[in-house]
Amino acid sequence: MLVRKAARVLGGLFAAVAALGLAVSAHAQDKKIKIGVIFDLTGPLAGGGSELEYMGAKIMLDQFSKTGVEGYKIETVYADAQSKPDVAINESVRLLEQEKVDMLLGFFSSAQCVPVAARVEQLKKFMWMTTCISSGVFENKNYKYVFRPQASGDQFGLMTMDFIAQNAKSKFGKEPKDLRVAIIHEDGAYGVDVAKGNVAGAKKAGFNLVLKEGYSATAPDLSALVTKLKRAQPDVIFHTGYNPDITLLLRQAREQGLKFGALVGHGAGYGVYEKLKEGLGTDVNYIFNTDPISIWLANQKTMDPKLAPIIKTVGEEFDKLKPGVAIRSAHVGIAASNTYVFLADVLPRAIKKYGGVDPDALRKAAVETDLPEGGTMLGFGVKFHAEGTPMSGQNERSFPVVIQYVDDKSYVVWPKSQAQREAVLPLPAGTTYSYK
Repeated sequence: MLVRKAARVLGGLFAAVAALGLAVSAHAQDKKIKIGVIFDLTGPLAGGGSELEYMGAKIMLDQFSKTGVEGYKIETVYADAQSKPDVAINESVRLLEQEKVDMLLGFFSSAQCVPVAARVEQLKKFMWMTTCISSGVFENKNYKYVFRPQASGDQFGLMTMDFIAQNAKSKFGKEPKDLRVAIIHEDGAYGVDVAKGNVAGAKKAGFNLVLKEGYSATAPDLSALVTKLKRAQPDVIFHTGYNPDITLLLRQAREQGLKFGALVGHGAGYGVYEKLKEGLGTDVNYIFNTDPISIWLANQKTMDPKLAPIIKTVGEEFDKLKPGVAIRSAHVGIAASNTYVFLADVLPRAIKKYGGVDPDALRKAAVETDLPEGGTMLGFGVKFHAEGTPMSGQNERSFPVVIQYVDDKSYVVWPKSQAQREAVLPLPAGTTYSYK
């Protein structure tokens, strides 16, 4: 009797323990972060760099989905912004309210980031931008839940002006005040912001600004702009655009006989070498692009040692997706690096120190990010401007570089601390656009 009773008690205890074990196991499996990822997979922005950014982010997210982070499973839900700001807003809200994602990550276009960031902040959700660069996303907004490790647009514009100013005398044989420059840009948030940096840089350098003009990135004809450029006769054209507007502009420039000494681009379409080569052929030679450094060109000797094998993995995974590409686009590495910072630095701290993945835990963890120069695959560090400052949420340690395409290779030419070779300036005699 007592034996049977003891057996029943022990059996019940084992059953309870087993049930508890199953409950704990189920609870452990329930621990996850659901990330909504938005890029332009269709429309003109897809080929202008967004699809490549998507690949970079996905490569990194896939790697972490295999291991999880601090016991949390990584689950991703992807959405296509279709190169339209209204679609980006609608998809963001859908992911947050219907798919119940814990946060949003990605975004290529500044025209999307500006309104989406405002909506996400209003909903008190967490947003991590990998790509878009407009200063207008953050300027005087005092956001608490929106963060961007990427360099900002005004930095792009200022960087290229300084690059040309420092080379004016030695390369063009002119003082900066005698150098004629033109600033042209697509008229969305991205182009306007970079152009603002260009104008500030031109004023600082003392350049002779002979033309400043914006245009729609979807314009079917840019011949009138080319005509204005011909009249202005610039030594250097600073251009901010996507693609196919870059290709359209330069094809019509070739047809109309536009001549200049240098063309300096600013990310987006200028960061997709394959598209430039496809549209322009050998005329892509000697074009400049400004972007965060390609992770495959960054100086690994000054970088955190644990990043080198990750860079290698990103390259190998990208090569499987895009075999035979002459130059691995910087866009891939930008998204991969900025996604890695979130997954490897911010997320573990949110879980361990702040108890989970709710918006406030993620926000507190992001605020405490403090990576020194060399702490990311892009070479720069990460520390966000504090709440209450004019650019709160923007990385204060980020910087772009200027690269030049030469014979199917890309070389960093500015700043000098990162340069791999001297810039070829002005365009060599005999090339299509050369005024020599």
